[in-house]
Amino acid sequence: MNIPTIRAKNLALIPIQPLHAEILHDIYRTDGVLRYFPNTTPPLLEKIQRFITGQQEHWEKFGYGNWGILPDSEKEIIGWAGLQFLPELNETEVDFLMDKPFWGKGYGTEAARASLQFGFDHFDFPHLIALVHPDNLASRRVIEKCGMSYVETMHLWGMDLMRHCIERKI
Repeated sequence: MNIPTIRAKNLALIPIQPLHAEILHDIYRTDGVLRYFPNTTPPLLEKIQRFITGQQEHWEKFGYGNWGILPDSEKEIIGWAGLQFLPELNETEVDFLMDKPFWGKGYGTEAARASLQFGFDHFDFPHLIALVHPDNLASRRVIEKCGMSYVETMHLWGMDLMRHCIERKI
């Protein structure tokens, strides 16, 4: 599948490639990056390589997935963002993860907005969701800036998560 590159104001969302495995491996090992994930232990490089392969398969199956986040000021990706189908909920989630030095610079919001726009422009989603750990205030701010509203707190993957939603604009 030909995964599109998406341009936003200060960054590009580019296809995640096998060559990004080492970069993502380093990001996952950065202190605090996985703090609010179900498994806070950084994955082995082989698992990240499977994640990349899995994303390529996700794109082929659904026509959407995650991209690498590449700010205009950087030479390498700083994380990933995009849309992920969640079979547990039969819904599609906007998600993102970035390396710590890039937190608080607006890249998460910009990448999430571009991902949501792509989803609504190219698919017939009635809504898209975001799941966030209640203590992850920064990610909560990102999804709220994207116009997503709190719906409920649910228990999934061994933890409580706040489910936010944004409806398709008619």
